[in-house]
Amino acid sequence: MPKPVIEENKKRLRSISVLLICKNEADRIEPCLQSVAGWADEVIVLDSGSTDGTVEIARRYTDKVWVTDWPGYGAQRNRALERCAGDWVLSIDADERVTPELRAEIDRRLSDPAMDCTMLKMPWRTYFFGAPLRFGRYTSPQGKLFKREGARYRDHLVHESLLMPLRKEGVLKAPLDHYSWRDYVHVQEKHLKYAALLAEQKHAAGKHGSLIWATVRLFTDFFQQYVLRLSVLDGWRGFLISMILAQYAFHKYAALKTLDAQPKIRRN
Repeated sequence: MPKPVIEENKKRLRSISVLLICKNEADRIEPCLQSVAGWADEVIVLDSGSTDGTVEIARRYTDKVWVTDWPGYGAQRNRALERCAGDWVLSIDADERVTPELRAEIDRRLSDPAMDCTMLKMPWRTYFFGAPLRFGRYTSPQGKLFKREGARYRDHLVHESLLMPLRKEGVLKAPLDHYSWRDYVHVQEKHLKYAALLAEQKHAAGKHGSLIWATVRLFTDFFQQYVLRLSVLDGWRGFLISMILAQYAFHKYAALKTLDAQPKIRRN
């Protein structure tokens, strides 16, 4: 399949490396790669052992594809970041698409000699069962485009944050399309997986869980998402995502409680 040719970058003053980590994303990685191929100066893909043809698809769009083990999200992104050569890095996932409007806006900002930001955030247009969410956590601008020099991800199992020597943020207007979940089972599995990983991270840091606190978070997180962050205006989709995020909060602290109990179980 020929690579798409996108011409938006012809006047861009600063080069861009696209960073993508993945595993078993053959059903959706191609539209992601199509959205940046021919526009980015390079595309870096680190695959952690796909068995579904993901690697073969990625190699149609870039020759900078590596297959590795899985050390966790932060460490894997740092591995990919070390291979990037661009002035700026756009870190995206296989379930995201860089829209034409976003490419054009990025080109304008990175072609401005006076632009002094070191990070450009972009709105998330997250699709949830057939329509984009308009409110709540999954619409918050994401800091996915940043100046490469000196940047590094925290070595976290999940929800890795970016460390930068100087952080000066700007916010773009054009959206990054986000197709995070394949179906209802996937959305629950993904949140449960992240909750378990965060519990492991907290446990390793010496923190302890409480079922009382887990239950409190179930209700407070639902209220925050549904009422304070206006997911109520997204109709049934807003109610459902608020409930899922409330369950996610509960699972984090319930899982942490079970990790506290494991040494006692092993001693019996």
